[in-house]
Amino acid sequence: MEKAVITVIGKDKVGIIASVFNYLAKFNINILDISQTITHDYFNMMMVVSLDDMTKDFVELNKEMDELC
Repeated sequence: MEKAVITVIGKDKVGIIASVFNYLAKFNINILDISQTITHDYFNMMMVVSLDDMTKDFVELNKEMDELC
């Protein structure tokens, strides 16, 4: 199984989780494990995801995730 770790860190706002999850689902990326916290208005999320069925180029995915988050 090919896996990756995705981290999302930034100012907390409504919809950040939905945006990330919808983006990952669009390209068939399965979330295997997730941890999230909010500390002093900052959102921190770490996910382990499976890339086995991913339908997007990994380099492009990385760039778009940077722009999304």
